[in-house]
Amino acid sequence: MNAKEIRQYFPILNQQVNDHPLVYLDSSATSQKPVQVIEAVNKYYREYNSNVHRGVHTLGTKATDGYEGAREKVRQYINAKEAAEVVFTRGTTSAINLVAHGFVRGLLRPGDEIVTTVAEHHSNFIPWQQAAKATGATFKFIPLAEDGTVTLEAVKETITDNTKFVAIHHISNVLGDVVPIKEIAEIAHQHGAFLLVDGAQSAPHKPIDVQDLNCDFYCFSGHKMCGPTGIGVLYGKRDLLERVEPVEFGGEMIDFVDLYDSTWKELPWRFEGGTPIIAGAIGLGAAIDFLSEIGLEQIEAYEKKLVAYAIEQMKQIEGLTIYGPTSNRSSLITFNLADLHPHDLATVLDSYGIAVRAGHHCAQPLMRWFNVTATARASFYLYNTEEDVDAFIAGLKKTKEFFGNVLS
Repeated sequence: MNAKEIRQYFPILNQQVNDHPLVYLDSSATSQKPVQVIEAVNKYYREYNSNVHRGVHTLGTKATDGYEGAREKVRQYINAKEAAEVVFTRGTTSAINLVAHGFVRGLLRPGDEIVTTVAEHHSNFIPWQQAAKATGATFKFIPLAEDGTVTLEAVKETITDNTKFVAIHHISNVLGDVVPIKEIAEIAHQHGAFLLVDGAQSAPHKPIDVQDLNCDFYCFSGHKMCGPTGIGVLYGKRDLLERVEPVEFGGEMIDFVDLYDSTWKELPWRFEGGTPIIAGAIGLGAAIDFLSEIGLEQIEAYEKKLVAYAIEQMKQIEGLTIYGPTSNRSSLITFNLADLHPHDLATVLDSYGIAVRAGHHCAQPLMRWFNVTATARASFYLYNTEEDVDAFIAGLKKTKEFFGNVLS
């Protein structure tokens, strides 16, 4: 793949920010959108805007075909067995909450365990914390290695026959480590537990095969993988999705409504009440086409090289601390520069046109585990180049020079 050619499909990147060429290094928060996605959404609104699954007129049929066609593209993208195992949601957060409220709360009893880590995004932490509080179950954490990563040894020591549910990230949004999901699924299933995977940071960057991983649920968002905001996916094995209770009720998700009772549609529509996210799904389908044409294997390999290139140069900057593993790292780098507050660092970098994330990254328990209040994060995607890395490194050096008296 040629990142310089790919970035030409992203019009937002061709601009000046604070009189400098934009260097966008915040794709883990949200990715930029290629013209193919922008045009697909625009075409829907301009040419066949209509509701789905309802009208028999031409526009309604075309919109339904586009919406359900996107579901089939997602199925292929993650290698689900059937399209019925793909539920459209508002994002990773709503997908996780659907499982937490519609499945896990009915599963847990006092004495049961729900297992996760302190390295989770809040969206994959708070729903389980609240489920444990509501049911009297034990909220339990897999100990992290010294670099913040998850080891199979720690997983084996933590999951017991009392464990009913395990929720874990595939790739950390802070540390970029790739978790051995397939092996964790095997351990969880040996104890009779179910496994949910937060794939928000993995689905955009690497090939996903949910059948091979053998996870029970897998969640991700469209906006982090070149798609629109407001659209996400919950994958679940059919037999488990049939046990999940809907948490939103209304039109579209019903089969029959009587005065005192109602029945639900079959999978997956029982979870998509109301007018669904039609344009978002169509845009996500276009994003999947775009990424698949390039190839997820190529994207993953390219990003690893780019991150390795950046880390090699960052290690030469005195006083800079990188968090997370030195190997098996995905497309992001979280760091701090001496005693400089990450917000100050990000502000100065922005003055040079360089966009990075600063804060607790919706992972406050992990920040406390590292004994820091916040960090900075540079995250890369298929449209970033070595020139972007060079500008980033130059910006770090200028920032250090700017705050020289403070950091000395």
